[in-house]
Amino acid sequence: MSFAAETKKELTQLTSDAAASRFELMAILALGAVFKTFDGRSELAIETENVATARRIYTSLKDLCHVRPEVVVRKKMRLKKNHVYTVRLPRVQAEAVLSDLGYHGSYEEGPLSAAWDLPPVDEWRRAFLRGAFLAGGSVNAPGSSSYHLEIYAPSRDLAHWVHELMNAYELHARMTNRKKGYIVYIKEVEKIVDFLNIIGAVRALLQFEDRRILKGMRNQVNRLVNCETANMNKTISAAVRQLEHIRWIEQTIGLDSLPEHLREVADIRLRHPEANLQELSKLLNGRVTKSGLNHRFRKLEEIALQHRDRSNIGQRTVNDSSDLV
Repeated sequence: MSFAAETKKELTQLTSDAAASRFELMAILALGAVFKTFDGRSELAIETENVATARRIYTSLKDLCHVRPEVVVRKKMRLKKNHVYTVRLPRVQAEAVLSDLGYHGSYEEGPLSAAWDLPPVDEWRRAFLRGAFLAGGSVNAPGSSSYHLEIYAPSRDLAHWVHELMNAYELHARMTNRKKGYIVYIKEVEKIVDFLNIIGAVRALLQFEDRRILKGMRNQVNRLVNCETANMNKTISAAVRQLEHIRWIEQTIGLDSLPEHLREVADIRLRHPEANLQELSKLLNGRVTKSGLNHRFRKLEEIALQHRDRSNIGQRTVNDSSDLV
């Protein structure tokens, strides 16, 4: 079962009072119902591939509107060959149900119009958005490469209606056309979590949060590893450079020519080439801080470079004299 299907199943297990349930059903019918003609009879039909949603629609119509719809099951012949559940109501019953739910649009064949009374209470708005998701919603699983939640609407007016309701909760929802209709969608993971909270999908919300925490921990570990690697590379580069200068001094003027405080750090670097400054400081019993060690290594570098320059000048002088002979 997909994450979206699991989320819808969770939503169908929620209980709410009659008023909120009516607005949930209103949204399902507004976004999912169409008037069609079957065998010469005009009926209202709501199709879904989610069995839990089909059961919710049937139960809501029976309990809230006191009608007994027909449920037809067929198998898709393309792609995944999923079952499609169609909940049907005869036109006469459908018109009575729609009128009772506050619909005052036309009853022509095709999708319903956006002629509904908007829910005035927060709890009812949440119920409406829950129904909208049950009717036309989809959401990527938390581990997907990109975050995406959408609700499909068959017309621009209905999509705009859903868009306005979602953004009343500052969800940063956007709207675009899609095939034969429109979608209202959210890309920001924080806003997807907020939406799941609004419609009552707590288990789905927690899965998102768990994945976000895990991803955040992995990113933090990666940052620490990268930082540690960068620091290690800097330590190695610095140690190699220091060793080059010390060995140059050792092979030219000798370490004994150095002042005692410089000879001390040169000696400990030679004995511990892999150590960082903090480790060297500990080896010196903390008598020399990292800053102090840095200063002394810079002095050793200056001495090595000075003697190299003098050596190069002397070498050039010898070469120049040879040219004159």
